[in-house]
Amino acid sequence: MMNAAEKLETRCVIVGGGPAGMMAGYLLARAGIEVVVLEKHADFNRDFRGDTIHPSTLELIYDLGLLDEFLKQPHQEARELRAVVNGQAVPVADFTKLPTHCKFIAFMPQWDFLNFLASHAKRFPTFQLHMETEVVDLLMDGSRVTGVRAKTPTGELDVRADLVIGADGRHSIVNNRAGFERREFGVPIDVLWMRISKKSDDPEQSLGFFQHGKLLVLLDRDDYWQAGFVIPKGQFDEIQERGLTQFQNEIVSFAGFLRDRVAELDDWSKIKLLTVQVNRLREWCCQGLLCIGDSAHAMSPAGGVGINLAIQDAVATANLLAEKLLRGPVHVDDLREVQARREWPTRLIQGMQILIHRRVVTGRSSDEKEASLPFVFRLLKWFPILRQIPARFIGLGPRPEHIHSPIAVR
Repeated sequence: MMNAAEKLETRCVIVGGGPAGMMAGYLLARAGIEVVVLEKHADFNRDFRGDTIHPSTLELIYDLGLLDEFLKQPHQEARELRAVVNGQAVPVADFTKLPTHCKFIAFMPQWDFLNFLASHAKRFPTFQLHMETEVVDLLMDGSRVTGVRAKTPTGELDVRADLVIGADGRHSIVNNRAGFERREFGVPIDVLWMRISKKSDDPEQSLGFFQHGKLLVLLDRDDYWQAGFVIPKGQFDEIQERGLTQFQNEIVSFAGFLRDRVAELDDWSKIKLLTVQVNRLREWCCQGLLCIGDSAHAMSPAGGVGINLAIQDAVATANLLAEKLLRGPVHVDDLREVQARREWPTRLIQGMQILIHRRVVTGRSSDEKEASLPFVFRLLKWFPILRQIPARFIGLGPRPEHIHSPIAVR
């Protein structure tokens, strides 16, 4: 199957070892399909990647028979999401009534999640994972994509395959080389990510601290907070010009309990800019190529749903294509079925994210009264049953997938 760092042939090659790529690789290998996953980095350990594993994804892991082992990995569990809105604590989402085995969001560093999936995928004889393998171009035969060209530490590698799956994220080389048209939806925010140490008596994790259009998110990473601070798009330079002290004070104005620790942010190199994008390909596929996850539709971090939507794409891909791939190459009409199934949930979620960023979380201070509570938050506070609505939207999402792809007889 492999000819040392020069040429490789397989049934399916997946570009990108993120959540979509690893789940698709796992499920296709589980079905007995020869699959190669190419990941450009040497490991999965990178800061400020999403780490929310939603009940819909946990249900998929249960379906695979891996849940007990998965939950032994270090993680935190949130059965309810709360927000501090203009200084008032508001319960927002109650996951305890969801029709799933896990009625909580698990917060787990993404590298642990990916390492878990990779370790189990490697148990299938048809699975290969190549790290430090950066795809730089597509291989073509006329108008059909027939594989990819990659750079490795030992030279170039050509991987020929009946199907290329692009799962290489929002800066996808695959969809760029394919010339796919992307529709951009302008959002008015960016996010600054940073680490702040955590103390045992800190408040429990919440959905975030909202103040009249501005937002600070704190994600519990056990011994530190992964903090995300929403700013108006393109204003990071202006914030830097005002100085670190003013930025530290602004963090404290949202979460006063961090007052004794914001001095840890003593250099701008500790604060990373995430340029928020919301976009979607008009066509996710062509002959021999399918894009899924952020490669097909970049999501905002709002709600932490991007990982789980990408995983749903991967499950739908395996459900719709695995049996056909076992028999041979798939037609572009088969690939379009994946887009047809996954596009409307993507449209719905992106529409909600765009609305939130334009009307609620804008990164700019609004003119509301200091202690005012928006009407929707008042309803959530007064009527607990309403908290099940955001719980279902965040925890399950529209059209949650279930695993129907085949299992190879071993």
